[in-house]
Amino acid sequence: MTATTPPSSAPAAAAAPSVPLWRTQLGTYLGLAVVLAGMVGLFSWLSEYFWSAETFVTIANEIPALAVMAVGMTFVLIIAGIDLSVGSVMALSAATSAAAILQWGWSVPAAAALALATGLVCGTITGAVSVAWRLPSFIVSLGMLEAVRGSAYLVTDSRTQYVGDAISWLAAPVVAGISTAFGIALLIVVVAQLVLSRTVFGRCMVGIGTNEEAMRLAGVDPRPIRIAVFALTGLLAGLAGLMQSARLEAADPNAGAGMELQVIAAVVIGGTSLMGGRGSVVTTAFGVLIIAVLEAGLAQIGASEPSKRIITGCVIVAAVIIDTLRQRRAAV
Repeated sequence: MTATTPPSSAPAAAAAPSVPLWRTQLGTYLGLAVVLAGMVGLFSWLSEYFWSAETFVTIANEIPALAVMAVGMTFVLIIAGIDLSVGSVMALSAATSAAAILQWGWSVPAAAALALATGLVCGTITGAVSVAWRLPSFIVSLGMLEAVRGSAYLVTDSRTQYVGDAISWLAAPVVAGISTAFGIALLIVVVAQLVLSRTVFGRCMVGIGTNEEAMRLAGVDPRPIRIAVFALTGLLAGLAGLMQSARLEAADPNAGAGMELQVIAAVVIGGTSLMGGRGSVVTTAFGVLIIAVLEAGLAQIGASEPSKRIITGCVIVAAVIIDTLRQRRAAV
């Protein structure tokens, strides 16, 4: 039976949903929208300053870096992997672009290309090492996290590099105070969702996360796909570094420390399975908004830093519990 099945059609059959993706995830979309609306309502009630255009514009302009990294992490989790190095890769990418502008006299486009290339190389190394030696991506990316963070300190000489308005156009308001970076992040979310739900590459990712051995038997080599996913995640982390530098007008070697946890939290809150094989970029975008609104709301009501961490941690655990219960119910 396996021998007579066309290799090209088997992955699609194995991974493609029997009904349109938007219908299968409609309940998730509505649930996340209700949670988001409830949080906005709660913080608007607790703080008279929360419900304002200024608050929402500020949130929109702060989330692009988190959003683009969350897109990459969604793909990584779908193939049953994880990448803990994205925050450090973001910092190194920003550092290399700043060094190129300030120390080496490069033009801004060349420095931006270097930042993207830095992220791409870091992601490719993580994926290639994980695949070549069959190591857990958790361990490989943890090592990459330390190595890349150290590289960021070396490039910047452990000092913040102030790039001024060299790439400030990314963070500059365009329409109603919304920055160009937000528009780019929104475009990436749309394109990534189309790739995930409408292309063979997207279906192969789902298939690998669901049953990698079945994909091999169907004639699909998971290794290049895995490497490509990690490379793409690194590239997006490089873009996040540019966005962060544009917003802060500086490259800080400490930037992004712990941000990988925020990225994973946003993806998990959005309903992407930690076990692989299931996820959506659109729901990840909801997760990013929930994290951003939670942080902004807690800041406006004067919550202390320890309280913010406790509440955010509880939200993440609750999201994982809900995801587990949903999977168990689906399996019955």
